[in-house]
Amino acid sequence: METQNQSSVFEFILLGFSDFPELQDKIFGLFLVIYLVTLLGNAIIIAAILLDQTLHIPMYLFLQNLSVVEVSFSAAIIPEMLVVLTTEKTMISFVSCFAHMYFIILFGVNECFLLGAMAYDRFAAICHPLTYPMIMNKRMFLKLVMFSWVSGIMVATLRTSWVFSFPFCGPNIINHISCETPAVLELVCADISLFEIYAFTGTILIILLPFLLILLSFLRILFAILKMPSTTGRQKAFSTCASHVTSVTLFYGTASMTYSQPKSSYSPVTKKLMFLAYTLLTPLLNPLIYSLRNHERKRALVKLWRRAVVLHTV
Repeated sequence: METQNQSSVFEFILLGFSDFPELQDKIFGLFLVIYLVTLLGNAIIIAAILLDQTLHIPMYLFLQNLSVVEVSFSAAIIPEMLVVLTTEKTMISFVSCFAHMYFIILFGVNECFLLGAMAYDRFAAICHPLTYPMIMNKRMFLKLVMFSWVSGIMVATLRTSWVFSFPFCGPNIINHISCETPAVLELVCADISLFEIYAFTGTILIILLPFLLILLSFLRILFAILKMPSTTGRQKAFSTCASHVTSVTLFYGTASMTYSQPKSSYSPVTKKLMFLAYTLLTPLLNPLIYSLRNHERKRALVKLWRRAVVLHTV
């Protein structure tokens, strides 16, 4: 197909779940509840760690950064999803679609590397407890957090700019609930084989490298835990890692199903559901996962609740 220098499409139409109009109101209500619970849960984690000085250590500061990413991820994506669900066809401009795709990639890549950094932190704390303060000092913590953000910004900028440099000659209907990269690429009227190779290779590396770091860290942690003479020590070490293992499994499982295939044979409805699992479940469940298995976080949440009650009664 002969490409054009200028795109003849200047806005897109998001179909969402318009194929199931009888379900849209119910889905809208469900998404709205998930969004509000996600914001509340992660905001509580952020506030509890911010206000409790005893939690100003790398393990909890990493968790605080993770909650910031989850809140930002949800705020950048879910409101537009809610708008899509209120109409049969939602118009979205080039700029808005670009921003949507940019933030999906930015926060997704950021979370990949942040989960890897959190695994390395637990490895250093459990396998090298005597030298942990020197390994995971403030400078190292800042480097890992900055690396996560810079990586996300670089990948998002390159990939999104590349996608929107292609010509869009029509049609302009995106059979998805958001401007996800594969859904937008279906509308490109140019050869995208080089981009697909880059995207597939890049996605595998972005997912695989942090995952290998996490896997190696937790294998070393497992061996270290098994060598501990104290049952109490083993239980405490396992408890600090169990939440992270659960979160990693949830995030990488849904992300891999969504992005690991260059040309997926899944139906449009299945693609939408997998995308929702990736973008909704992890931000929703992470506050619950990380809070229930840690006594210090529970204590911080109770302290935050009591402080809020005191301020309310004053």
